[in-house]
Parts: sequence; C-alpha cells; structure tokens
Amino acid sequence: MFIQTEATPNPATLKFLPGSVVMESGTFDARDADEGAASPLARRLFAIPGVAGVFFGYDFITITKNDGEWQHLKPSILGAIMEHFMSGQPILEAGAAEAAAASDEEFYDSADEATVATIKELLETRVRPAVAGDGGDITFRGYRDGVVYLAMKGACAGCPSSTATLKHGIQNLMRHFIPDVREVEAI
Repeated sequence: MFIQTEATPNPATLKFLPGSVVMESGTFDARDADEGAASPLARRLFAIPGVAGVFFGYDFITITKNDGEWQHLKPSILGAIMEHFMSGQPILEAGAAEAAAASDEEFYDSADEATVATIKELLETRVRPAVAGDGGDITFRGYRDGVVYLAMKGACAGCPSSTATLKHGIQNLMRHFIPDVREVEAI
C-alpha cells in the first residue's frame, strides 16, 4: 500500500491519500480522542503523541498536529493508516455515521427553503470540492436573517487562511448568487 501526502494551507495539518475510499459517504471529524472513539482508525491515530485532530473524507485522511514536526510524526501516522487498512476493520463502528449526521442538525425558517436550497447547491458544486482538495470540508448548518452558518472541518478548522476563505471567497460567492445573503459565519 502506497500512501501519498499533500500539504494543506494549514501548516498544522497534513493530508494523507491511501489510494482507496476512506468514507463512502459523508465525512467524520474528531477534534480529540473522545470524539474519535467511534472509529478504530481514529483511535490508532490519536494514540500517536502530537495528533490533535482527525478528519476522514471520501478518499483522504487529514491529520492535525498540536506539537512535533511532521518529519517525526509522518512515519507513525503512515504506519497506523497502513495497519488499519490491512486489518480489515471498518473506518467507523456501526451506528457512528448515523450519530454524527444527527449531531449536524440544521436550522432555518421554512419560508427560506428556496434560499437554503440554493446555498446548499453552491456549497456542493463550488465550495466543497475545492475545500476537499485542501483536506477539509465545509457544511451547511443554518440560515437566519441573511446570515449563512457553516461548519468548518478538517484542515479548515483552525486554518490561518480560513477566515479569508470564508469572508472573501464563500461570502462573496453567496452574495453574488443570493442577494438576500448578508454575511457568512463559521460555527
């Protein structure tokens, strides 16, 4: 198994590409070992000193470190990923994906249904593919009084350039296509 790595805009985060599907659908974001308990792979990764966050996308794994140098952490991380895929264990334990999806409840007024549908379409077609390329994800959480609320995951969470991406990139895109949008906020 050959696992590639890619830098992300967040210097504390590195993207690992195992060459196979990681999450068939959805994503998984764990900011600490407790949140990662539902995943055998996340448990292995959090056992490595210096690992502070784990994010699973369709075909990638994003690791965020809290201390240490990548040159020292990468061999342990690569080994843990390889061991996991060779073990045949699932990425998430049964029921974990459903529980994660339930915790991402959305909020918006039913009168804004058409606006929310357009926001979600823009996120799916224009924003999420680009953000996934950088090892992260952005999901819709809510819309109220002209403000779009988004959850930033993976490399996006805590990235120094995430505010610029949110305010200048995504906010301008939303305002261009949806005049009712005044602002975009991270939750």
